[in-house]
Amino acid sequence: MTTTLPVGERIGPYEVRPGAPLPFGATEVADGITFSVHSHSAGAMALVLFRTGVREPIATLPFPPHFRRGAVYSMTVVGLSADGLEYGYLVRGEGDDGTDRVLADPYARAFPGRAEWGRPVDPADPYPYRAGVVRSGFDWGDDAPPRIPKHELIVYEAHVRGFTRHPSSRVAAPGTFAGLAEKVPYLRDLGVNCVELMPVLEFDECDNPRHDPASAHRLYNYWGYNTVGFFAPKAAYGTPDDLRRLVRRLHAEGMELLLDVVLNHTAEGDERGPTISFRGLDNAAYYMLTEDGGYRNYSGTGNTFNANDPVARAFLLDCLRYWVTEFHVDGFRFDLASALGRGPDGTPLANPPLLEAIAADPVLRDVTLIAEAWDAAGLYQVGSFPDYGRWAEWNGRYRDALRGFLRGDPGRVGDLATRLVGSPDLYGGRGPASSINFVTAHDGFTLRDLVSYDEKHNDANGEGNRDGDDHNLSWNCGAEGPTDDPQVLALRDRQTRNALLLLLCSHGVPMLQAGDELGRTQLGNNNAYCHDGELTWLDWGPAARDAGLLRFTRDAIAFRRAHPVLHVATHVGDDGDGPVDVSWHGTRPGRPDWSPAARLLAVMLRGAPTPGYGQDIVYLAANTHWEPVEVHLPDLPAGLRWARFADTYDAEPSVPPGWERAVADPARLPVGPRSVVVLTAVPADEEDSR
Repeated sequence: MTTTLPVGERIGPYEVRPGAPLPFGATEVADGITFSVHSHSAGAMALVLFRTGVREPIATLPFPPHFRRGAVYSMTVVGLSADGLEYGYLVRGEGDDGTDRVLADPYARAFPGRAEWGRPVDPADPYPYRAGVVRSGFDWGDDAPPRIPKHELIVYEAHVRGFTRHPSSRVAAPGTFAGLAEKVPYLRDLGVNCVELMPVLEFDECDNPRHDPASAHRLYNYWGYNTVGFFAPKAAYGTPDDLRRLVRRLHAEGMELLLDVVLNHTAEGDERGPTISFRGLDNAAYYMLTEDGGYRNYSGTGNTFNANDPVARAFLLDCLRYWVTEFHVDGFRFDLASALGRGPDGTPLANPPLLEAIAADPVLRDVTLIAEAWDAAGLYQVGSFPDYGRWAEWNGRYRDALRGFLRGDPGRVGDLATRLVGSPDLYGGRGPASSINFVTAHDGFTLRDLVSYDEKHNDANGEGNRDGDDHNLSWNCGAEGPTDDPQVLALRDRQTRNALLLLLCSHGVPMLQAGDELGRTQLGNNNAYCHDGELTWLDWGPAARDAGLLRFTRDAIAFRRAHPVLHVATHVGDDGDGPVDVSWHGTRPGRPDWSPAARLLAVMLRGAPTPGYGQDIVYLAANTHWEPVEVHLPDLPAGLRWARFADTYDAEPSVPPGWERAVADPARLPVGPRSVVVLTAVPADEEDSR
């Protein structure tokens, strides 16, 4: 370690004094900057200062012994300016290999050297992830969280770069927070009220060593599920204030913002990975280790964050609080959240301390908490994730039930019926909002590809097509991939609309993947995590966007929002009690067919009166048989008649809510092959121009 012995309260030319231990990280104070970092295993610690763009440090300032309080090293460097300053820490401790390796501050608020997307770190640079000091003082104005009731959320999952990086997006700052902010009017008009961003906590997009075997182009960690900085917005997406402006803009339009956070592991990997921060500060505190000191791997990336250790747990809680208080985010989706509920030996815990602490935290009380209720080591907790009355879950069983039904697989009708009413078998007593329903997400096929491919086509990922899920429940509708066959194309269009309509008419919280409303394809790649280009960027051009599908999606979202019977807060009770009366039907009213051979599901939802419609009644018939079917409609109360909102077999598959048209025969309804029809009850005396 390079040392400059302190003289009194000076270290070389720098005037220093003991700093406040809290908050951790680098904080501007009245007369300089306070640096605070903790480590139980360190025997000595030094602050290393750099100027931006200069490899060699300008100073190395050892923490004098009396600057340490407990395990916290804190020092105020008087007169130091944040402008052009970067910093890190040198640590000496037990097991140290003697290498002068500068570690990143776990509480770093920024990594200014990562502002250029796609610039790989210099392997000869001993400190490629330098922290920066961030000034606070953003003017939030009258910003206030929308506080949308959970059961009314409509989530839109998006990748910051992919959403606007394509030249056709025509934004001023493509691929950034600012670019996404320019598209807020599009999101508002689409009708979603909650945007979930794929990882924006600092990651290294260049840490993927693979290349496309066909083009030899480098591959990336494009999605970002490998966190480097837990408190820092990704610099290549913009400044911290750019993200704040995006949040403020979304809030002003009545939309919430969720962050997809990766807390289950870090970018350090296993013993073969780089030492960036945690490994050098307190390896045993931050990571789950085996008896012989190896890394337990429940994340599929080499390590697992140790949610059982109080130090690591406090760090993660500080992280979540920071994003809520400093960025006003409205909630989180937790990647591989089940990994955070394992005990020290990997056994799933009945009462995981971190998950309980998050649920009970006063700062986090009002934010949305969504678990990806499984991990990479086979733990699957959909319906059984420890929820503490707070946690919702990505409902993988909803996805699979809908996909299987959509294909016309036998024995799927009963399962889908359960999923349509909020999966009470999984979330009884917790409410439908505990179920985040989805057909597609970033991890898997796009919706267009779900109806265009039987098999994954991941050769460009450089892993011999071995990566990505093999259990997709997809169907190509008669031809694999691109085709000019009009019948195949028409069926794909219908299947796409069927999926969206079922999703948006289901109890629970629907989540759409960005671009599915435009017909985006990844050419059959169901694991496009490594591609930064045309395959993953959203093409906004008229040739790529399906205007009819976009219109249909808008109509379906608007219809959901107009009908409270579709977004209820509680499940229908076993005895029929609840906010909605649900009745199941077949070709005859009240005679559902639950047999394995059945491919027709019909349901009527009947709720309280709603403005513009009177009594809120919705009827849905979904036929996944290859032949048409005629259903007899249930009777309506006096003074009401059936009107059609959507029929995916029709040339005009939907109308804007309020413009539903009376059905030709009030008693019988034709339902085309592989199609979905949705009706609503309207006053019988209204003109047919609704």
